[in-house]
Amino acid sequence: MGTKDNTHKQVVSRHMKKQDKTVVIDKLSKDFSEAKSVTLVDFTGMNIQSQNDLKAKLREAKSRFVVAKNTLIKIALTNAKLPKEMTENEILSGQTAIIMSSEDAVSPIQTAGKFASENESLKFKAGVLEGLFQDKDSLVAVSKLPSKDVLVGQTVGAIAGPMYALISNLQANIQELLGTLSAKVG
Repeated sequence: MGTKDNTHKQVVSRHMKKQDKTVVIDKLSKDFSEAKSVTLVDFTGMNIQSQNDLKAKLREAKSRFVVAKNTLIKIALTNAKLPKEMTENEILSGQTAIIMSSEDAVSPIQTAGKFASENESLKFKAGVLEGLFQDKDSLVAVSKLPSKDVLVGQTVGAIAGPMYALISNLQANIQELLGTLSAKVG
C-alpha cells in the first residue's frame, strides 16, 4: 500500500515497505522539529465523518491531524529530540493520531479540547507545547484557556479601564472648577 500524503492528512498503512516507513519517519521528524505544539490523541471509536469534521476544524486553526503507526511516531519523536515522556509505551499504545501546528501552539489544543467535549471518542494522551512535555491533564487545562483574542481583549480592557476612569474623573473635576469660577465671576 504505502502512504497517502497531502498538506493536511497522512494515513500510514500497516503493510508498508521499509523505504516508505523511512520517508514517513523523516517527514514526521521534520514536522515535529518545526512544530510549536505536538499533541497525541486517542481516536478509538471515531468514525470517518467525525475524523473529517475534526480535520476541517483543525485546518481552520492552521494545524494538522495525522494518523501513523505508534512505532513510527516513537522513532520520529526520538529523532526530533522531543521529551522522552512522549515515547512511553502507555502513551504510544492503541490508536494514536497527531495534532500539530507550526504557527499557533495553543489553538489546535483548544480546538481538539472543544471537539473532545462534544465527542467522547477523542481523548488527549500527551503533548509538547513550546518544547515542554504536557500530560493529558495539562492538555485538558490548556484546552479550556480563553483564546488569544479574548486574552488580548481582557488585557487591553484591564489597562484601558483605569485610564478611562482617570479621564472621567479629571473631566468631572474640570467641569466642577469651571462651574465654581463661573459662579464667582458672574
